[in-house]
Amino acid sequence: MKKKSHKKVLSPFQEFVRTESLSGVLLIFATLLALIAANTPIKVYYHQLLEQTLSIHISGYTLDKTFLHWVNDGLMAVFFLLVALEIKREFFFGQLTGIRKALLPVLSAVGGALFPAVIFLMFNYGTEYSSGWAIPMATDIAFAIGILSLLGRYVPIWAKIFLTALAVTDDLFAILIIAVFYTSHLYLMPLLIAVLCILLLGLLHQFKITQIRYYLFIGIILWIAFLKSGIHATIAGVALGFLIPVCQKTPIKTLYQELFSILSKYVPTYKTNQTLSVDPEQRETMLNAVSDIVKNSESPLHRLEHSLNPFVAYVIMPLFAFFNAGVTLNATILSEAYYSTLTWGIILGLFFGNQIGIFGFSWILTRFGISDLPNNKYTRSVLYGLSLLGGIGFTMSLFISTLAFTDPHALELSKIGILIASLLSGIFGTLILRWSYSKQAQK
Repeated sequence: MKKKSHKKVLSPFQEFVRTESLSGVLLIFATLLALIAANTPIKVYYHQLLEQTLSIHISGYTLDKTFLHWVNDGLMAVFFLLVALEIKREFFFGQLTGIRKALLPVLSAVGGALFPAVIFLMFNYGTEYSSGWAIPMATDIAFAIGILSLLGRYVPIWAKIFLTALAVTDDLFAILIIAVFYTSHLYLMPLLIAVLCILLLGLLHQFKITQIRYYLFIGIILWIAFLKSGIHATIAGVALGFLIPVCQKTPIKTLYQELFSILSKYVPTYKTNQTLSVDPEQRETMLNAVSDIVKNSESPLHRLEHSLNPFVAYVIMPLFAFFNAGVTLNATILSEAYYSTLTWGIILGLFFGNQIGIFGFSWILTRFGISDLPNNKYTRSVLYGLSLLGGIGFTMSLFISTLAFTDPHALELSKIGILIASLLSGIFGTLILRWSYSKQAQK
């Protein structure tokens, strides 16, 4: 007898994890391509591609930037828009909704931000590299979640939830740091236009306008204003994301009634376990009607996040990795990296700083019963493995390094540190999590 196939319905969290998992694989592939391109005879063409200029003309106004800047200033604004949507979702519906639920990931993220910065500054305070103190503070959620998904049964579900909430909180800290500490000279007129755009977005949010196109139109103007104001343009994506409404357009009772009405119209006599025969054209009409009801009932935040997630995960992040991870690895640069306080500050900050900060804070909260996690030695070993994965900086670390340094040489040294630390954190985190599972299985 044939088994009935059922399409698995994914929760928002499961869908998010699945998307981030594949994104992590694509990031690895894009990084390898960038390293190959930068260390083979095609490196000339690779660097020419980075410096290739693209101009956009809008009503007499011209934006003229290299491909590298379009990726880092333009596409990454969309990345930060999605990050802001994810943070807002977590505060309304996820692991940051209540004080007790939020306490563990938030305080762990504080530790994971504080110790890496301190370690970096121990090596670089007062030097030309001191502006890079925020580089080792970031966690790459795509890589980290990707590794957890590849481990599968070796990782309990609470660990995936904890790491996701931790990384989302970490992204919020990174956003604040970029806005406050990595802003250049301010220009008044574009800044005033940006403030006006934010006020308009706030009014749309206040009056619960749910048409996303209005938000996106103002968001584009906001991005241009930030680009010219001296504040990094990606902050426009953050501001827009936080002002997208989270309200449901249709109450759940009304949604249920509308769906029931549609189903009753097309299959009025259907009973459980009954063979159902529906005309193909009728079936499509019914599905379209149900789809329209569901689509019109979604909150603007969920609808936009759902639309952006695949594009960011499968296009923007791999493109960013390809355009930014291309380091020329020769004996000279590797030798300089070996003796560079910049490189070692990043490696030790990411690898040791995150595990000390994240594990230290989470262990204290778990030990004294402040968190809701199981309080046993296996929980602690899993937390330690997760703390190691927190040292995978990559996307956000690379991005902050482009803000911290204008000197190409310093940027190369920082990239080497980020790649080495992320690789070490991923390997040791994976080993600890597998070891923890094997110990539990033997119990």
